[in-house]
Amino acid sequence: MNAFTIFINIVIILVCIVAIAKGATWLVDSATKIARRLGISELVVGLTIVAFGTSAPEFGVSILAALRDMPDISVGNIVGSNIFNLGFILGGTAIIHSLRTNRTLIYRDGIFLLFGTILLTVLLWDLSLNYIEGVVLFALLIGYLGYLYWKKEPIELEKPIGELHRRDIVTLLLGMGMVVGGSHILVESAIDVAREIGVSEWVIGVTIVAAGTSAPEFATSLVAAMRGHHGMSIGNLIGSDLFNIFGVLGFAAIIHDLHVDASARSNLIVLSVMVLMVLIFMRTGWRLSRKEGVVLVAAGLFRWAYSFI
Repeated sequence: MNAFTIFINIVIILVCIVAIAKGATWLVDSATKIARRLGISELVVGLTIVAFGTSAPEFGVSILAALRDMPDISVGNIVGSNIFNLGFILGGTAIIHSLRTNRTLIYRDGIFLLFGTILLTVLLWDLSLNYIEGVVLFALLIGYLGYLYWKKEPIELEKPIGELHRRDIVTLLLGMGMVVGGSHILVESAIDVAREIGVSEWVIGVTIVAAGTSAPEFATSLVAAMRGHHGMSIGNLIGSDLFNIFGVLGFAAIIHDLHVDASARSNLIVLSVMVLMVLIFMRTGWRLSRKEGVVLVAAGLFRWAYSFI
């Protein structure tokens, strides 16, 4: 592969990132309207369809990579995306606008995320994730959603969703196609570039692909924070990380055993520390300040540098 071909692949990757982000946005908006029109509660919409929509890029890339026997891309994408969400996106959003937190977000959702991250670290310490472990992760997600439904916690939507139109169905299918198709091309181009420049599949998955698939979370959290919806801004990222661990990786392991590079251990430790750090920051003064945002972004930058080194 010559320099020109590498350049073309990089352009393709950037185009795919834009397509995936736009497709995920259409998927979330259309699915929400359809679900509400069918009488599904806002709680179920927020915790299932919207959560899946913002994690759709990670889901598309990781499942496709697992099916193509690229476990380092599959797992690295999720671990990298979660670190990216908490470091660059949550930290960057806090730098732009400090974020208020609350007890429920920390002691229920945050603690469950910490538990899931530590559990994933334990399960992947032998550098593999098998069918049974995948079933356990996915079952925990179902149990968690069932608990939230039983508690009937209210979910606030950002804005009125309007009436259902035929174009919503078309947009839903188009958005899904953009996410799946963009994910497929993204994986292929990223792997080609990584192999040519001598970077391992794990590193490319945990950095470049992870950043690309986190685009919807970045857009959602930033807009929500700027509009004063602090709970939505942070909740979007924590919810996405939860879905990534329990839903995406759980399902990926169910359809194909995953064996990863030894670098996964250090990245999982970094992720666990970052989750704990975020919880501590959110608890101090019930606010994520600009200074704490700087620390999170710095931690994310350190992890990126460490991965490439």
